[in-house]
Amino acid sequence: MPISEDVRLKVQDGRRVSREEAIDLLREGDFLELGMLADVVRWRKHPEPVVTYIIDRNINYTNVCTAQCAFCAFYRDLPSKEGYLLGKDELARKIEETIALGGRQILLQGGLHPDLGIEYYEGLFRWMKASWPLWVHGLSPAEVWHIARVSKLELEETLRRLMAAGLDSIPGGGAEILSDRVRQVIGIAKGSTAEWLEVMETAHGLGMKTTATMMFGHVETLEERVEHLLHLRDLQDRTGGFTAFIGWTFQPENTALAGDELTSFQYLRTLAVSRIVLDNFPNVQASWVTQGSKIGQVSLRFGANDFGSLMIEENVVSAAGSHFRLTEAEMARAIQEAGFAPKRRTMSYEIVGDPYCWSHETPDLPPGHAAATSVAG
Repeated sequence: MPISEDVRLKVQDGRRVSREEAIDLLREGDFLELGMLADVVRWRKHPEPVVTYIIDRNINYTNVCTAQCAFCAFYRDLPSKEGYLLGKDELARKIEETIALGGRQILLQGGLHPDLGIEYYEGLFRWMKASWPLWVHGLSPAEVWHIARVSKLELEETLRRLMAAGLDSIPGGGAEILSDRVRQVIGIAKGSTAEWLEVMETAHGLGMKTTATMMFGHVETLEERVEHLLHLRDLQDRTGGFTAFIGWTFQPENTALAGDELTSFQYLRTLAVSRIVLDNFPNVQASWVTQGSKIGQVSLRFGANDFGSLMIEENVVSAAGSHFRLTEAEMARAIQEAGFAPKRRTMSYEIVGDPYCWSHETPDLPPGHAAATSVAG
């Protein structure tokens, strides 16, 4: 259905769309027109023909998790023999590989391990910061709450101690859909909508930047998808602490939820609406790890200005059946073919240069460590 003149003018003039307008856009807005409007917002915020990405590594330090989310194929509950907690030797090897590829950030995430209190994380972060020049983008709101409860601490004190030990920023993992109805269906102990938002608001109040995510295409309604975006927009109005939004489609393979994955058409529609609704977010990432590089390129014309994160490994999404891979050279070429200049960035979106692979020889990596992008932020 053609988008109404009122909504079209709103977006073109930089005015905010309402909840009802966002739902209508998501449900029945003309597909190509929707992409063009999202592209208008993208160019307004980023008038330069540049697409950014970051070199980092997603280290899942443990797969032991008590949450038992129905959408997750990665976690193991104790006393599973497949459960693990990485030691310092293995962590050091992974970090050294990342630095050899030009990375200076580690995305550190795991499960809700019942035996790990704040002292473990303080020791881990201090060791990492003392050993390498790293930015630690780590944990998730659910993990932060878990650490606070295991350690019998208030949320703010937990965050202050983690920051003092070396935690630099928090990814948006665990947001899934910010609807308590949905969260009760897909996760046993993932935390409420209010708890996810409270961690982010408290972190922003302490001066820490974070990212925001949305995993969609499982049990949520279109109305709940929009409500998720409005929760993020409202919090960003209050704090300005989110640097980027990352949305990706649920990967059903090997999960308890199962079902059919959304089409790329549906992904792009939601991406475009996200860019339009989140008018106070500076950056939106493409999720080619779930869609492939070709749809990643199309995403750059549907509101995305960032190609996410180049990584040496990714475990959570691949465990659920997604296996797209790109090297840095392939990522840079995909961005160029889409009509943009590829640039490396930091978590705070500071441009740090051209693709590392253009001026450095990268080492051969062990089998199974092909580059992949993070969907967690």
